[in-house]
Amino acid sequence: MYHKEKSIQIKNSASALYNNLSVLRIAPRQLTYFTVVHANVVNMVSASWDGLNYSHRQLQSKEPNVATSTSLIMQAAFCVLPSRELLVLTSQKGIQMYESDGSIMVYWHALDTPETPTEQAVFARGISAVWENYICVGVSSGAILVFDIPSKGSNITLSEVLEEHNQSVTDMASECSGSQECIANLVTADDGGNLCVWKSGEEFQLLNKIPGFDMSCSSVKLWKGTVVAGYGTGQIRLYEAVTGILHAEVNAHARWIYSLDIAPFSGLLLSAAEDSLVRVWHLSMTPETNTVEVAHLHNECVTDTQICGAKFCDGDGYAFAVTGYDLSEIIRYIQS
Repeated sequence: MYHKEKSIQIKNSASALYNNLSVLRIAPRQLTYFTVVHANVVNMVSASWDGLNYSHRQLQSKEPNVATSTSLIMQAAFCVLPSRELLVLTSQKGIQMYESDGSIMVYWHALDTPETPTEQAVFARGISAVWENYICVGVSSGAILVFDIPSKGSNITLSEVLEEHNQSVTDMASECSGSQECIANLVTADDGGNLCVWKSGEEFQLLNKIPGFDMSCSSVKLWKGTVVAGYGTGQIRLYEAVTGILHAEVNAHARWIYSLDIAPFSGLLLSAAEDSLVRVWHLSMTPETNTVEVAHLHNECVTDTQICGAKFCDGDGYAFAVTGYDLSEIIRYIQS
């Protein structure tokens, strides 16, 4: 179903972090941006669709008034809002927001660090754009910071802090376009596997809390009112977002799942794990019974590689890209 394309070389190898790949498709310019985190650097590649031109940029973990920073970056993710696109970096010190091409930093938010050191590490992780003008970021305390994003400029404000998780946030995802009336449009996950389902608005409203089973939920997605969650057990679970009803449980991988992604137009689901496997599934809704079915479509084995990031390169799932720990390349696959 998929075959391997020419890989994209990157300046540094990928760190062993959850969801360590972000992809942004720039259709008018026929470009795709890729970002991969390595220690305190984000490697950014701009690739032309014909595969002939590549340009590289590296973003450092910056801090105000500090010349160099050794603060480790935890995640980099593109956030697409109706009025603008931003690249968001989270680290042990704070949250940075850049224009999508990485050229200009438009906002910096410092994390609250305790005056006396504690055993609890301080970091931000879990990033999602939420319709129509919010970007949400999780932190190690379990709080979720909600930023109000203007259509242009740097007048970004912290509008709300959501405090439902009591363990470190691992990942979050949103769904919705303005044409749809979504009941639930944000799901957040933590180290205990607990999931919180939210509805955004002037104030964010907690709709449901789906309890975990003491196994970290490392990656989460939201599709047509269904939460798709990947766990350290190698399992994928599908829940109805608003009620928390379990639709399906799939023993998808033999090792820890590091990344999930969904192609929203086709219902294809990508899962990638420490077992060196990337799997493609198909999700289908049955409106009569309000259930979701999962079918396995494709396997790719990236030999001797601990996979740490996997993303579709388009909304149909025509192509996807993969990163692996200590690998200085982005491996691409395209439908045959």
